[in-house]
Amino acid sequence: MTDDRDDPLQGFRPRFALPRDASGQPLVYLCGHSLGLMPLAARQLVDEELDSWAQRGIDGQFSGRRPWIDYAGLLNEGLANLAGAQPHEVVAMNSLTVNLHVLMASFYRPQGARRRILIEAGAFPSDRYAVAGQIGWHGLDPADCLVELAPRAGEDLLRAEDIDEAIGHAGETLALVLWPGVQYLTGQSFDLARIVRAARRAGAAVGFDLAHAMGNVPLALHDSGADFAAWCSYKYLNAGPGAIGGAFVHERHQRRTDLPRLAGWWGNDPATRFGMAAGFDCAGGAAGWQTSNPPILSAAPLLASLEAFTAAGMPRLRAKSLALTRALEACIDALPAGEARILSPRDPAERGAQLSVRVKGGRERSRRIFAALEARGIVCDWREPDVLRIAPVPLYNRFDEVHACGRALREALAQEP
Repeated sequence: MTDDRDDPLQGFRPRFALPRDASGQPLVYLCGHSLGLMPLAARQLVDEELDSWAQRGIDGQFSGRRPWIDYAGLLNEGLANLAGAQPHEVVAMNSLTVNLHVLMASFYRPQGARRRILIEAGAFPSDRYAVAGQIGWHGLDPADCLVELAPRAGEDLLRAEDIDEAIGHAGETLALVLWPGVQYLTGQSFDLARIVRAARRAGAAVGFDLAHAMGNVPLALHDSGADFAAWCSYKYLNAGPGAIGGAFVHERHQRRTDLPRLAGWWGNDPATRFGMAAGFDCAGGAAGWQTSNPPILSAAPLLASLEAFTAAGMPRLRAKSLALTRALEACIDALPAGEARILSPRDPAERGAQLSVRVKGGRERSRRIFAALEARGIVCDWREPDVLRIAPVPLYNRFDEVHACGRALREALAQEP
């Protein structure tokens, strides 16, 4: 697959609303790593739930096309397919950082010398804040218990052997490894099964932040043996701003009574939930970590998006994603020598749909280049101190948009000497 004529997924683009400029022309939207586009079907699904609310009131919990009381379960199969999990191992709930806290409350259990958490240096701030908060919640000092692994001097990416070594070096002091599926700034994708094996050798629990991985790269959480994972749904999953997040808990933990949890009514077994008993009767699977009922108007767009993922299939999406980033890579490599450098892995198997680019000239020139791209109808994003993040998403982006981005970048670089 090298151009739009060869694309077997071209029929999915019309399923999404395309942002447009002042003249009504579609923008080149390469920002799905930050906020995915709206599935057109989302409007109908949200309207249906509004109509159910208007017509049924409380009876919408138990009647109608999609009774609300079982709504989260409608998302399980689609989420499980993307996560590489069993349907009972996933649940749509809360938001990403809330889910990280809820899951770490169960899986970060510092005892004796085993109290440290390993994360990547330069992790997305919410991850670092959550980890430091959990350490402090246990009365411990993040300066002693938070271990951060950075790339080697002069390098932008983390080496798999360095992750193994850091986990092994922490050894019996390590309580938890919390790692991204895809690094947000560079787009580097990690071998999650390898990280799980290293954590197991050290005797530590392991969880993953999949904010930039769900719907982007193939995952196999069940087979990897990960303890838990969490994600948001507004990036590659296209569920809208502030959409409901999700979580994975491996089935071996589903009814462990020795795991403390931040329990809530919705995590109670549905068969006994309305008995209103004083004691918590944990639901099976990841559903047992729910605290509150799902926000239906937030979950409906995710249902619309998952229908598109199911129809497209991750193997075909991944094949197109690899082809799109190869095309974008070629455009960037064809720029005048020294003008731009790709931070993302050169091996397509080690990156997602995102290429991160550092342009010559430092922060201020980079900001001007970003503004020039925006003026030319290219929507990507910019991150401190000088990184352009460009993400061609296989569900709705085309090869001609990648080439348009390459031309616009060449023009912007020439305009900003």
